[in-house]
This record gives sequence, C-alpha cells and structure tokens, in this order.
Amino acid sequence: MANLQDVVHYYRSYWRLSIFSISASSLFEVIDLVVPYTIGQLLNGLSNQPLDAPLQRLIDQIATTIGQDSSRSFGLFLLLSLIFVVTVVRAPIQPWLGGWFHWDIAFQARRDHTIEATRKILTLPLEFYDENNPGRIAGRVARGLSNHTWTYPEIAGQMIPKSVRVLGIFVMISLIEWRIAVLFLISFIFILSFTVKNLTRLMKKEAMLDKYEENTESRASEIVTNIKTVKAFATESEELKRQSQRIQREFKLLDYRIHKGYTQLFSWQRLVIEASVFTVLVLTLWATARGQISLGHFVTTLTVSSMAYAELEPISQLAEVFARRYASMKSLHEFLELPTGTDAASLDHPDAVRHYQFTGKVHFENLSFGYQADRPVLQNINLLIEPNQTVALVGRSGSGKSTLVKLLFRYFDPSSGRILIDGQDIRQLDVTGYRKRLAIVHQEVDVFNGTVLDNLMYGNPQVSMAEVESACDIARVTEFIRLLPQGYKTIVGERGVRLSGGQRQRLGIARALLMHPDVLVFDEATSSLDYESERSIQLAMRSILGTRTTLIIAHRLSTVREADQIVVLDQGQILEIGSHSELLHQGGIYHRLHTLQETGELLA
Repeated sequence: MANLQDVVHYYRSYWRLSIFSISASSLFEVIDLVVPYTIGQLLNGLSNQPLDAPLQRLIDQIATTIGQDSSRSFGLFLLLSLIFVVTVVRAPIQPWLGGWFHWDIAFQARRDHTIEATRKILTLPLEFYDENNPGRIAGRVARGLSNHTWTYPEIAGQMIPKSVRVLGIFVMISLIEWRIAVLFLISFIFILSFTVKNLTRLMKKEAMLDKYEENTESRASEIVTNIKTVKAFATESEELKRQSQRIQREFKLLDYRIHKGYTQLFSWQRLVIEASVFTVLVLTLWATARGQISLGHFVTTLTVSSMAYAELEPISQLAEVFARRYASMKSLHEFLELPTGTDAASLDHPDAVRHYQFTGKVHFENLSFGYQADRPVLQNINLLIEPNQTVALVGRSGSGKSTLVKLLFRYFDPSSGRILIDGQDIRQLDVTGYRKRLAIVHQEVDVFNGTVLDNLMYGNPQVSMAEVESACDIARVTEFIRLLPQGYKTIVGERGVRLSGGQRQRLGIARALLMHPDVLVFDEATSSLDYESERSIQLAMRSILGTRTTLIIAHRLSTVREADQIVVLDQGQILEIGSHSELLHQGGIYHRLHTLQETGELLA
C-alpha cells in the first residue's frame, strides 16, 4: 500500500538538485525580508532616529574602509544600494537558480517514471489485464504522472520557500519585540494545525472521488471500444443513463462535500488571519506609542507580519492542491508496486536474452492447472508432440484447449507437472528467448494503428521484403493488399478498423510465419474466415505443415483433418488421441462432434 513516503520518493533520484534548488528559492524568499527592514531603517534615518546598532557599526566600518565620512547621507546611500542589490540585481538570477531547476526536475521525473510505468505495463502478468481494462490502467497512469509533474514545482518552488520565509519573519520580529513574536507563533501553529487536520479528512474524500472517476473513465473506454456493439443493440440511452448516474455521483461528492469542505475551511482561516493581523497592529502600535520600539521598527514589524499572514493563503491553497492530487499520485505508486511477471528482467537487460533453436519436440508431462486452486481446468495431461508434427486440439468450449496453449507460452505456470521442449523444462529457460521461438495466431488478431507492413514485421523487424511477400502469399494477404490504396504502406487504423475480420486474421497468420518459429500455434485462426477463404488458406498452409511443429486449436473439424494427431479434450482431460480416420472409426466423442458438424448442427 503506497503512502506519503512513496510520493516523496518519486524524486529521490534528483535529491541533490532538489536540495540546491529548494535552498536557493528559500534563500531568495528570506532575502526579500531585507527590503521592509531596510525601509524601516531609512524611515528612522529620515526622522533623525538612530539606526540599529549592528547596522550602524557596519556603515561606519564601510565608511572607514573607503575613506568616507559616516554621515547620514552616506548611510542612506548604502541602505538604498542594498535595496537595489536585493531587488534589481537579483531579478534576472532568481528564475534560473529556482524556477528553472524546479521544472527541470519535474520534467526529468515525468520522463523516467513514464518509462517505468510503460515497463510495468509490459511486464504485469496476464491475469491483471483480465481484471482491469485499458481505460482504467491508462487513466491511473496518466493522472498520476500529470499530477506529480505539476505538483513538484508548486511544493518545492513555492510552498517550502514560503514556509522558510515565515520562519525568517518570526526570527526578525523576535529580535524587535519578543512578545509580539510569541503571539505570532501561537496563531500560526493554531491555524496550520487546524488546516492540516481538515485537509487530512478531505484527502480521504478525494481518494473516494479518484475511485469514482476511475470507474467512469473505465466505462467510457469500454463504450468507445465496443461502440459498434452499443449501436447494434441500440443501448445508447442505457449507457448514457448509467454514465450520467456515475457523473452525478462524482459531482455530489466533489461539489457538496469536498469543495464545500475547502470553502468552509478557508472561510474560517481567513477570519482568524484577519483577526491576528489586527491584533499584531494593536500590539505594535501600543509598543511604539510607549516608546518600546522605534517608528522604523513599527513599520517593519507591521509589514513583515502582514507578509507572513499573507503567505498563509497561498500556502493553504498549495496544500489544497496537494490534497486534491494526492490520491491519484498514491494510486500511481500502488500500480508501480504491483508484482511483475516472469519476463520483467529481459526489459532491463535485453542483451542478456538467450537465443535458442529448438527441434520442436514438446512434451506435456503430468500437467495440471487451475486459475483457482479449487477449480482445475486441466488434469493430468500427458501429450508428446514430435518435431515437425502437426497436432490438433479439439473439444467443447471450456475443455481447456486455449489454457494448454497459455501454459505453453508461459503466461501461467502449471500447478503440477511440467512442459518440456527438446527435453528442457521451459521454466528453466529465459522466457523472452523461449517465446521468440514460438508464434501464435489468436482467434482475435491484435492489430496496431500503423501500416500493413509495420504490423507484418512487428515480431521480426529484420525480415526482408522478399520474406514478407512470401509469407503474404501463403496467408493469402496478397489478395487484399492489391486492393488497398497504398498497398503495404496503407494505415490500418486503430485496432485495424479498416480491415475486415478475415483480413486481420490473414495478416496475423503472415506475421506469425515471419517469426520463423520452431513451434507455430493456430488458436481458432480461421474462425473469422468464410469457407472459401478458409479452404484456400488450408491448401496454402500445406507447404508449411511438416516443416515445424504446429499446434492447431479449432472448432471447425474440417481445419484439422490433415493433422498427424488429433487430441480430444473434455473437462480438462484427454479422452481420445488419433488421426482423423482413426477417431472416426473409434466412434467416440470426435465421431459425435464430426457428425454434428456434418449435419449442420452447432458444436456444443
């Protein structure tokens, strides 16, 4: 569970630069106090009242050093020169020693943590994405990074330096009249403690609001992704109603509880501040009238105390901003702390990825697995696939076919048993190097928003154009490439929206072939094709059958007739193994499924 310490550690890589920039900004805030003090001393000089003893000694020493008379005019000149230095001379220096570094640190941190968040997205286990949709993940990362970026310059560049200025004012007033300084300190402690207490309470409500907003953004992302389904089922009004309810819930929490809470807090705070300023005025005036402090000290004390109380409002506003952003920043750190998958190390050390070459002999040995411990999906699977053999997995939906492939790709590890490739337990292999020797064509092919050629070369950017064209011929991609306005350079759109389902799957088949894999998996790869396209691809793929180990998952049994072995799964167990003709002759489950499809009935 992330906390305030994690949020602060967001900038720990830049702590030296942070200390320097915060110290410089704080120093400039304290230097600002020289102006009201000097003006008070100028007022004493003009009214023929004595200057402060330490200041007078300094003026006398400077006059002696340069051979000048320590006259009133000379003292006024030095005081005016001091004001010139801390205002005019300082003006072009401060933005570079303070402002530049605050934003430089924030931008560097955004760059580094955006890379870290991307690394986390790429290495989280698949089950995380089964529970969280893209809108929820992207929203959490984007809000956290953005709020961190904008918060640092405000906290480091304003809130901390302004707090140091208030401390400097307390010291200055203490040197002039300690009784006023005590009142000043008590009022500040009272105001700040009450403010922090109320902000802590409001931060809990902000965390609740952050969850509400995350849910709303998540649903909005789903609506956009599935907009065709929404329109096809004419559920626009229902979706609008549900989103309106979510937005109304956010509004009530934000406006009537959070914003109202901030307004009440700052109304009370302003009342106490104005009362404190008035009290300081009365006490300072009383001390001046009694001759306890000079007229110059009266002006200085009143000016700097007003400056201090005036800083309370921006400090409180910055604290409010931090409170509003804290929940999303904490949520980002919780995301970054999630445990990664088995392939995380390869991102940090890509040169250490092992390069393998397999014959393609795969052995599932006493394999069992369940997504939940008490609900096994696969039970005691024993299956040997020889090199270059074509094996088909068939069975009802939910029988465990796709789960077996997920275990082969090490998306999950088995509960018991093991998977061997060329006699090696795949858990002992470098997972990235191992997966590079496999290729899969899913039932729903993922297509990136780029050109056709970009998508074809996604897994293997080093392939030649001749290899691309050869793979496209086999997968029948060439047939529709000619119809595209810019051929291979045609932009396919978000999720390949400009391609039909069949075209996307043929593109996926060509992309898999370009990996030159030792094991090639087709997971319902022809399910979106019409029978004519499916048949043409089956004929074309005969040229690759026997050249590498091929695993085919299919509901259409016409796709698997030519497989060397057909494995029939049911309720996570292997019930039948054999060729097409052998299984038909046995008259078991495969024969029944084949008969149902031949007669046009649906596969159960």
